[in-house]
Formats: sequence, C-alpha cells, structure tokens
Amino acid sequence: MGKETPFPLVLSVLTLVLIAAGCAGGTSGGVITADGSSTVAPFTTKAAEDFRASGGVDVTVGISGTGGGFERFCAGETDISDASRAIEDDEAANCAENGVEFVELQVATDALTNVVNLQNDWVTCLTVEQLNAIWKPGSKVSNWNQVDPSYPDVPLKLYGAGTDSGTFDYFTDVINGEEGASRSDFSATEDDNVTVQGVSGDEGALGYFGFSYFEENQDTLRALEVDGGAGCVVPSVETAQDGSYSPLSRPLYMYVKTSALVDTEGLADFIRYTLENEQAIAGEAQVVPLSQEQIDQQLQKFEDATA
Repeated sequence: MGKETPFPLVLSVLTLVLIAAGCAGGTSGGVITADGSSTVAPFTTKAAEDFRASGGVDVTVGISGTGGGFERFCAGETDISDASRAIEDDEAANCAENGVEFVELQVATDALTNVVNLQNDWVTCLTVEQLNAIWKPGSKVSNWNQVDPSYPDVPLKLYGAGTDSGTFDYFTDVINGEEGASRSDFSATEDDNVTVQGVSGDEGALGYFGFSYFEENQDTLRALEVDGGAGCVVPSVETAQDGSYSPLSRPLYMYVKTSALVDTEGLADFIRYTLENEQAIAGEAQVVPLSQEQIDQQLQKFEDATA
C-alpha cells in the first residue's frame, strides 16, 4: 500500500500486493488472485494469512480499488474481486461479454468513517446536510466557519477516496444523492494511508475512509459522529451491525469467479474457510463481522454455486 506505516496489518497487505504485482495472467500456478477494494483488502489479507497457515495455498491481494478490481476480474485476470459496493450493471455486462460468471458473497460490514485531526476540538458530529454542503459538486466551503458559524476560522482541507474506489461511489451516493457526484478540489487517493497522513498532519483537515483504517490509526485521528436524522451516532461495530449508524454503514463483498471454483487450486477451500471463520477474521481485520444468520446465508450461496 505504499508509505511506511507501523501497523502490521497494513504491512501484510503491502507484502501481498507486491507479490500480486509480480503475477501476470492471474490464476495459474496454484496461486489464488484477488484484487479490488482497499477497504476489503485487510479482511482478505487476514483470511489469506490464516488459510496459508492452516495448510492452504497462497493468496495474493491487490488494492486497485473496487472499480479497478472489477476491470481485472471481468477481464478474467483474477479469481476474486474485493468490493465495497455492489457490482454495477455495466461491470456485470462486461463480465458477461467475457464469459466471466460469478457469485456475490457478503463477507463483512463497514462503517464509513469521517476523521479529523486530534487538535480539532470544535466538532464532534456532522449532519448529513453539513457533509453534503462540504462535499457536493461545486461546493465552495473552504473554512470550518462556513460549516457552522460557531466553528473557528480554520482552513478546511479535504481528503477522500479516489474515483475508482467503491468508498467514493458509496459516499457520494448517500451524502450527495448521486454516485460519483462530488466536488473535485480535494486530495483523492486509492491509498487510504495518504488520507491518514494528510489528516493527521493538518489541524483543519477532514477525510473519510473505511472503519478499519480509523481503528488502525485512532491514536493519530479522531472519528466524527454522524447525524442521519435521528441524532448523532458514533461509527462502531455495534452501530454498524444494528443499522443505527446511518447512512454510512454498508456491506462488503467478495465476488468469486464460479469457473475458478473448479479450475483454480484451493479457491473453493479458501472461500469456505473464509466464510466459516468470518467472525474471527473480521475481528482481527477490524471490520464489522456478520451475524451467524448472515454467515449461514452466504455459505448457502457458496454451496449453491459449487453444486
């Protein structure tokens, strides 16, 4: 994932990404290939590490963003596409044109998190309306006192997900009312560590990314509560699971090529292992685990796809 960082989980993602970068052609040689969302990557990486330790085959994990991951997946280059949003019609059509059939599996839940600098002591909660005022296309909000007159005269520097990211798609949809609708004058990146470094180094900065990146960096960043209309709610495992962290909780997916479940050595075993151990993997990857009922539903979808 580029950038030096003290967090072992992110470093393990980096290691697997570098391995993945050296793999051409994707699915040969007994190596399972995954690519896509940077939000799902820590989960897939942890699953891959545990699966390999249990005697399974190697799994490489790339982080080209949800959109970039679907491009590779639908071109037949990967076995798994990590995604922080559902596949779109044009992407599904691309897969169909290339003969790539797939099964969609929810593997976790996320609480998309707004973060500020630790020195920011004037805001604890933002409403969806305030977030919209900041992020909508054409917005000229550039100072915290434009968000709320009670806030100080401090320049507002924005950091967010790149346009290939499912995080960008989801955030713009629920905050601005249209997927992809956003002001363009912000620091956009597919590498969430850039946002971590930018916000932690600027008193007036505001950024957003998946919950796991806040969890890994909560000693240098502070998460904001969000008021979706029913009062301010903190992003957490509990509020994402019970749906009260609205509208910024979302499902996280793995899309699995069905032909590869037969053709790629170890892939079916890896998916089964991941689902059967989802709660432990999610806990260590710092994403929100599924309920047992949800896990059972995903296991049934997987079994149907391999029948």
